[in-house]
Order: sequence, then structure tokens, then C-alpha cells
Amino acid sequence: MTATSVETVGLSQGTWNFDAAHSTVGFTVRHAGISKVRGQFTDVDATLTLGKTLADAAVTATIQANSFNSGDANRDGHVRGADFLEVEEHPTLTFTSTGVSGDEGDFELAGELTIRGISKPVTFKGEFNGVAVDPFGATRAGFEAKTVISRKEFGLTWNAALEAGGVLVSDKVTITLDVAFVKAA
Repeated sequence: MTATSVETVGLSQGTWNFDAAHSTVGFTVRHAGISKVRGQFTDVDATLTLGKTLADAAVTATIQANSFNSGDANRDGHVRGADFLEVEEHPTLTFTSTGVSGDEGDFELAGELTIRGISKPVTFKGEFNGVAVDPFGATRAGFEAKTVISRKEFGLTWNAALEAGGVLVSDKVTITLDVAFVKAA
């Protein structure tokens, strides 16, 4: 998106606020080597700031670690605890973008992801889903993106060996975003 004007794709310069009611910040991790556990963080706040070109875009996001939800209360409690997210000591996960590249449809959003106080560079590969004005006059923009991280790089090293070999929780975690932003008035 280096030289693409934001107006070319129907966006406008300024601040866009995260639409939590119409967005999902999810994850997938392989469990026991045979299935995948999926879930999401339900308390997210983010801001998209657009300049003249899409390359000028900036995204900041704060995720409340305690909002981790995989649909299983026991697992959620374990992941929120000291073995994983340690939410009492590290109440938030954050993302701050460092650059955007691509074109009108497909893009890469690079940035710093911080989990448990450890920051690492990540790159989300994504798709711009367009802009729409809703019946109430709000201008909305939609995006999908994903990245794969190593949980060990963020200090999330807990695991259990399986009798048949391998481990209970894979190192690789896929983070998926299906998000909407609303143009600030």
C-alpha cells in the first residue's frame, strides 16, 4: 500500500475507532497434536489512524488478557494463570504497528506485539474488505488478517509431554483478526 491514496479504496484520512461489537480477535492452537482449540479475546480496544496514503496507516491495540475465552472455563482459568498469560502481573497484550505495505486488497501490517511484557515483531497478512455506510450514517471499514507466532518467544513455555510422544499444546499459535473500524466524527 505504499503509494495508494486512502481515498482510492474508499477510506478517508483521520481516526477510525475499533468496533468491538462487530469484530473478533481470535486464536487457534493445536492440542495434543490431533485437534485445534479456538477462542478469542473479548475485550479489545484499537485505533486506526490514516494519513494521505495507506502506507501512512497506524494501528494501536490493547487487549485485556483476562478476556481470553476458549469456551472452557477450566482451560480459560489455566491460560489466564501463571503458566500462560499471568493476567494479574500482565493485564494487557498490546500491538503497535510499524508499517503497512501492499495494495488496495491485500496488505501486510507489521508491528510489535507484546505478551507477558515481551515484545516481538510480527507481520499480519490481510485483506481489506471495503467500506460501507450503515443505516445510521456511520462509515465502517472491514479487514481480515492473520499471523502465526511462537508462544515460546513470548515466554509461554508451559507444556505437558504426551505418552505417545509430542506435547499437549503446540508452540505455534495462529492469531486471526476479523475487524471493523468506524470513522470518528
